[in-house]
Amino acid sequence: MKRAWIITAIGVALGAAVGWLYWHQWGCTNGCAITSSPVNSTLYGAFMGGLVVNSFRKPAVREQ
Repeated sequence: MKRAWIITAIGVALGAAVGWLYWHQWGCTNGCAITSSPVNSTLYGAFMGGLVVNSFRKPAVREQ
């Protein structure tokens, strides 16, 4: 269980870095909801990074 949290945290950190990098390189200055602010872009990237990493996780097998 602890390993899953570490992998999720790595995905969130990488997503945040990619979100900030996207804002820095290609983000617009006004009119865009996500990429107009570095905070919004970083938070969105972190959220998406966590989702992407968790989408590859195997579901837990329940014993009956």
